[in-house]
Amino acid sequence: MTTTPPLHGLDTFALTIRQAVSSAIDVKIDLISLERPRQESLGEFALPCFRFAKQAKLAPPALASKLADELAIENVNCEAVGPFLNFRIDANSLARSIVTSAQNDNYAGDNQDLTTLVEFSSPNIAKPMHIGHMRTTVIGAALSRIYSHLGHDVKRINHLGDWGSQFGKLVAAWQRWGSEDKLNELPIAHLLELYVRYHEEEKNDKTLAVDAKKYFQQLESGEDNQTRATWKQFTALSLTEFDKVYARFGIEFDYVRGESWYEDQLDDMITWLDECGVTELSDGATIVNLEEQGIKTPSLVKTAHGTTLYATRDLAAAKSRWEEFKFDHSLYVVGAEQTLHFQQLKAVLSRCGVEWEKRMEHIPFGLIRLTEGKLSTREGRVIALVDVLNRSVELAAKSIEQKNPDLPNKETVAEQVGLGAIVFHDLKHQRQKDVVFDWKEVLSFEGDTGPYLQYTHARCCSILRRAEKDVPQLDDIDFSVLEGGRELWVAIGRLPQAVREAAAKREPMLIANALLKVAAAGNGFYRDNQVLGTNDDNLEKARLVAIDTLRKTLALGMKLLGVPTPQEM
Repeated sequence: MTTTPPLHGLDTFALTIRQAVSSAIDVKIDLISLERPRQESLGEFALPCFRFAKQAKLAPPALASKLADELAIENVNCEAVGPFLNFRIDANSLARSIVTSAQNDNYAGDNQDLTTLVEFSSPNIAKPMHIGHMRTTVIGAALSRIYSHLGHDVKRINHLGDWGSQFGKLVAAWQRWGSEDKLNELPIAHLLELYVRYHEEEKNDKTLAVDAKKYFQQLESGEDNQTRATWKQFTALSLTEFDKVYARFGIEFDYVRGESWYEDQLDDMITWLDECGVTELSDGATIVNLEEQGIKTPSLVKTAHGTTLYATRDLAAAKSRWEEFKFDHSLYVVGAEQTLHFQQLKAVLSRCGVEWEKRMEHIPFGLIRLTEGKLSTREGRVIALVDVLNRSVELAAKSIEQKNPDLPNKETVAEQVGLGAIVFHDLKHQRQKDVVFDWKEVLSFEGDTGPYLQYTHARCCSILRRAEKDVPQLDDIDFSVLEGGRELWVAIGRLPQAVREAAAKREPMLIANALLKVAAAGNGFYRDNQVLGTNDDNLEKARLVAIDTLRKTLALGMKLLGVPTPQEM
């Protein structure tokens, strides 16, 4: 059950305006939708009068003019501009409402009854986490934080790729060319080397594929054999390396469950599908026909050789998660190239007649591409994610050394700035668009970047430190002296809506864009308004509260995205 979210900042004014318009034109309030004016100077809200003109028996511009004359909303000015009715909030009331809201409640939501599963990152065992894993990792982590902030009971799941025919290939390569010394020194690099060599040698050596199939069958046999021992060794080494990366991103998972976690449920899954009457044999393989669901390609759930597939394990995982969590939403943050797979997954469950498949949702995103083409683990054309992070931190350290060589804790700040640059660069892009990986763009520390937000936050912290006093209580503030900060208050006031829209649309970019506007307005505010040394105690108190409100707002939004918030830069 979804509860009504609490109102914050501009939300309270929007509700008051909608109520007044609803009463004036005798239309249900749910039908009253406010927009942003095309120009911010026209006000905070606009009502398009087109849809209500027929009922009022007036042309849209005439209805807008009529409402402008008749409406009397406390602390809100109404003005007709063509077919639009614009609303501008009184400056004093705007400042008071936004500052009070931002200082007191952090825009939290109230959805305690919702359980939301977010599956993200999900790297493959025995392969390095490369730049291609970054989007699922940072998008999934951001969505998890957003839903937690809005009050959902979030379960963060890392569904590791630790099963499948590729492990038969890897074991076959290990048996022929593996080196214990190399594995101990650089485990993931050596396993990648073996994986690439397998695909190079397989073209001319047909016995490799035979061995690979044999080893995968041994793995799936459930027996405690040498193949399984080798697989366990590769898994442990991989998890150690993955955890190092997650620690740098500040990411923790509630559940780390690879495909192998569902191994003992696979036979039951096939039996369940049979009992549901959806399976059939095709050349010895077990399939689920999905033509009635509009999908021409059937879902293959068991090969003619008796081994299971990725689809089988995902079906088992979905059913297991429903039985364990009874989720309201189950989100799969997986690349757009897997769209068909998730369409098939949901279609199979739909054929089985389960209601909860409607609660499952694929959250696709575009690829990260190298300038020379798509990333490929088989061909070894990857950029390790840890190398990207290290290079970004190195560049941040050089920048700090040039601009602020006496900065305390330079190494810590460089790590924060480097990580912030990488994370924000990804999240400022629309989720479903491809991103071409270009070092110059990724590591730019100018423009609409993470370091720009971090610097604005650090500057606020610096001003508050130099004040050498606690931030004044709101009861001691004369809000009339903050009326000149309208652009800042409007930008801050729009953040709660951006957070809700980001959750509804599964789009962290909306928060990134909102934060950039907050930072730009904040920089303009303290450029035009002296904060310290004004010789006016009331003015200084009010502006200190303004700076602290800016700091808190930036810190909240950056936290949701996973961008660190250094206090000095």
